[in-house]
Amino acid sequence: MYISLSNTPEHRDGSPHPATRGRGARTVSSTVISLGIVSLLTDVSSESVAAILPLYITGVLGLSTIVFGFLDGLNQGVSALVRIGGGFMSDRYDQPKWVAFTGYALAAVARAGLLFASGAATLTAVITADRIGKGIRTAPRDALICAASAPEILGRSFGVHRTLDNLGAAVGPLLAFFILLLIPDGFHTVFVASLAFAVIGVVVLGVLVPNLHRWTQASTGPTGAADSAQPKRRFDWATVTAGPMRRVLAAAGILGLLTVGDGFVYLVLQARSDFAALWFPLMYVGTNVAFLALAIPLGRLSDRIGRARVYVFGHVSLLAVYLVAAMPVADVAATVACLILLGAFYASTDGVLAALASQLTSRETRGTGIAAAQTVVALTRFAAAAGFGLLWHAVGPETSMFIVAGLLVVAIPLATAILWPCLSIARPLDEAAHPDDDEEGSGS
Repeated sequence: MYISLSNTPEHRDGSPHPATRGRGARTVSSTVISLGIVSLLTDVSSESVAAILPLYITGVLGLSTIVFGFLDGLNQGVSALVRIGGGFMSDRYDQPKWVAFTGYALAAVARAGLLFASGAATLTAVITADRIGKGIRTAPRDALICAASAPEILGRSFGVHRTLDNLGAAVGPLLAFFILLLIPDGFHTVFVASLAFAVIGVVVLGVLVPNLHRWTQASTGPTGAADSAQPKRRFDWATVTAGPMRRVLAAAGILGLLTVGDGFVYLVLQARSDFAALWFPLMYVGTNVAFLALAIPLGRLSDRIGRARVYVFGHVSLLAVYLVAAMPVADVAATVACLILLGAFYASTDGVLAALASQLTSRETRGTGIAAAQTVVALTRFAAAAGFGLLWHAVGPETSMFIVAGLLVVAIPLATAILWPCLSIARPLDEAAHPDDDEEGSGS
């Protein structure tokens, strides 16, 4: 992997910037690296808190598991409600950096609120603010990654970003683990450390990341002068809700309904394995380490064979997770296999879906398109988690896993058929066709 020391945005017409041609086509923009560092710092902040919050709520504050379930639902669902708004504001005002900055800053303020939260009401306000911040920042940040990357290495760029992001997600729980190991009642110490990392992340974003505007990424002619002759196209909601994007949203929704939360997988493993029970707090670390190792290779693979193909492949990996978790094999190998397969699932779907959505929307609607895909995934996964909880209560954990695995066996071919025109797509919509072109033609 090569990392450039300068930004390498694409031209307005969708062609690669000159800096990305030849050997430079293998480079990853410094903007992507800077955004990855911001995400790393923010994930250290958020995941250090997430690793101890269940124990803090139920053990220290003495609140009921019903309250924790409500707060966990907020944690899963609130960000989905504002993602499209964040993407739309980024597109409408062409200010992706500052929309993302608002989201990161709001999350940092929420970290400060944890130091004073002592009951269900204040925790609800803090978690809601944190998740709103996450919802606001995600699509504009991913739009910045797209703007700073040549189309042919977009999957790799997202892979690099997600690698740094998940390095933070692995370090966060370890930080909390060692703080509590040294200071048994050091929950507020974890909160202070979390706030410090969040503030540093906001500063890095404000200082190091440029605000890449769509229309200042001008093409240059032989004389080096900017070509500003091409007119701006207006924001068009049809680009987000019709054509090939409609296929992506439908497939993501179907597969999202069969994506149960990681916690359920870990609980199934914990129920039958002493290894899983002993290391339960660090299972999230194991999954994130696998994600970290696979994000760049699978991102590069998506650049070569198509992002829709890799996205579908990721759900084959998820199917394997369900089957391994449900089978009566109580040993270390089964637990490790589940963590690796779960990491492969996230590495094949998270950044890859954002890259695919950016290909199938125009530059004017890029942030909104990415947000729409992420919103569909967030809402359907929230529904999947709620439904699986009821199924678990009715028939037990292993049977529930087998049922969901069976449904996923049907859903994967169905999603593949829906995405069929998009499976071999290799160029962004701006470069391949105008949004008003025929649906099948623009998705091929």
